[in-house]
Amino acid sequence: MDGKFLRFASGMVSAACLMVLIACGGGSGSNNSTSGTSTSTSSSTQSGTVSMLVSDDPAEDWAAVDVKILSIALTPQGGGTPVTVYTAPTPAPSVNLVELDQLGEILGNVQVPAGTYTSAVVTLSGNPGDVSLVVGANPESGFPGTPGSTIPSSQIQIQGTSGSTGSKTVQATVNFESPLVVTAGQNNALDLEFNLAHPAFLVDHVPASGTPFWAINFNGPLRHHPLLDITSLVLRHMYGTVTAVSTDNSNVTITRDFPVRPPTNPETAITSNMSLQILADSTNGTIFYDMDAKTHNVIKDFSSVASTLTGKYVRIAARYQQNGTLVAVRMWASSSFNTVWISPEGHVLHVDTTADTITVQNEDGTGVPVAIDANTQFFYRAPQNALADSTPIGTGVSFLTSGNLVRGFKVHVSVVDPLAVPMVAQTVDIEIARYDGVISLPTTTNFTYTHDFFRTSDDYTQTLPYISNTTPNGKDANGNAITGFKWWNFAFPTILDSGANAIPDFVLATNGSVNFGGTVSPLKVSGETWATWGDPANQNGWSAPWVVLEPASIPIGVVATPWVSGSTGGSFGLSVPGGTNTVNVTLSTVSGSATLVYQVDRSNGILTITPQDITSATGLANVTKALVNGTLVKAFGIPQADGTIKGYVLFYYTGNLMPME
Repeated sequence: MDGKFLRFASGMVSAACLMVLIACGGGSGSNNSTSGTSTSTSSSTQSGTVSMLVSDDPAEDWAAVDVKILSIALTPQGGGTPVTVYTAPTPAPSVNLVELDQLGEILGNVQVPAGTYTSAVVTLSGNPGDVSLVVGANPESGFPGTPGSTIPSSQIQIQGTSGSTGSKTVQATVNFESPLVVTAGQNNALDLEFNLAHPAFLVDHVPASGTPFWAINFNGPLRHHPLLDITSLVLRHMYGTVTAVSTDNSNVTITRDFPVRPPTNPETAITSNMSLQILADSTNGTIFYDMDAKTHNVIKDFSSVASTLTGKYVRIAARYQQNGTLVAVRMWASSSFNTVWISPEGHVLHVDTTADTITVQNEDGTGVPVAIDANTQFFYRAPQNALADSTPIGTGVSFLTSGNLVRGFKVHVSVVDPLAVPMVAQTVDIEIARYDGVISLPTTTNFTYTHDFFRTSDDYTQTLPYISNTTPNGKDANGNAITGFKWWNFAFPTILDSGANAIPDFVLATNGSVNFGGTVSPLKVSGETWATWGDPANQNGWSAPWVVLEPASIPIGVVATPWVSGSTGGSFGLSVPGGTNTVNVTLSTVSGSATLVYQVDRSNGILTITPQDITSATGLANVTKALVNGTLVKAFGIPQADGTIKGYVLFYYTGNLMPME
């Protein structure tokens, strides 16, 4: 899946003001205590705690998708004045969505008036240059951008802006799947997910001049996604300066630091005014790395390093406990910010099992080669299991040669010597073990992914077993515990298939294909999995806890038979160049799972994307009128076993506008 998710996750957090690359506003409940107990300094019987985090999904084509989040406000049930829960400082910093990749980075812990909220309004900056796009080091074949280049702001058109020049903003409203109930004196959870994989987020076109331009659409991809277990959140490594060690040596207090963007060399720290308390793991131990002395050991409190730790820069891999406190799994310390910062972080671009190296893409689009030696330790981030989170799953080059690391994984590498060329990995944190591609050979015990890349040496075929049917696997939308494998259609995780029928249903769903005939290759079902390590189903390897079925990008075509309405939707016939068959595309009009339809117009060099709500009479009438024979369309959908396409997104075009493949 290209491009990808921005998630605003409000976790059940009771301590500390948390942030992304953005300073918390005043009165956000920062915890400056240096005792062993974490408490909020702004607790109130009139409010509950909501903590804001940010994450996203990987973008193979992009090294950076920078946006500026100005504010987030919650709308009370029944109306009333929205409650602002986040306001960016001035000037508002940029957030690189690509670098997060489903990792929680802490945005802000806020006190929210008790009550029930049904939606949120996210305000983003919409001036030219406020959205920055940097092409990845190795984008997919046919991508209209030079590897590592920055797209000029003149080729980026932000949709739906309002306000005067220099002060333009965009507001995106998200209706919640179920109301958010904030109870006085308690914590709660909210998850707003901006789906960068949504086909309407980055719409690319080539006008007559031949120069590609990009329309950025903030309305539509943003949706509500329940967050059910804070302890399973994988947090991005955080940076800071140690300001104090508690008197009992159980925890440290840090002031959050952030790197300059765009990156500088050497990297320098931007110090915030936000304090955060981090506990040592008193049970399993925290692995502590002294980057200056090039030593490491396991500590269960900070007594052995307390005398030298204050004033040093640190990088911390932490996890949440159920009560909202943060525990350090691993910690790196140095007197230089650049030393703790130089630790390649990003998506794996290439695995070379001959040279024993991996290439990791950093946020300026550069691939950084890192050598693997006999001492390199590989960790799989599993915050819900404290022991597993701090125990290496493999050591040395054999982990690579066994095929346990592939292109697309999200990793954070710590190096032995940041000045060495090439750098040698001391540890590799696997934060997301991402497998995706065409699904084949589904059985009741496993299935196979095949992913073909532009660089064929990155291709892989991987068979994954399902996790054990007794393995805990989160909760459903009603809060009921799930065990065993589960799956769902892209963008509808609340409509999931779990339990005894999940695997048989998955086998049936993934046996579908669509055949346009002629010279058009059959379209097969694709999916994505974040694999888990060490499940009873595969104790020394990866297993699939879930699969999300991805909408295939259907070739650009025209309406061959016009739209026909039904009780829960309708369909139209689609023909594509080179094909000999007309294929039916079905669209749903059911509220909550309706197909997303967009009208795309271009006038005087300006691209306009207009959502059409086909759950409403007006929107359905507009689409019915538009989907007549000869209308140019671009569809995204999931092939079905009966040879039809279940539409997820549909664009229809007016005038002479021609979309890119």
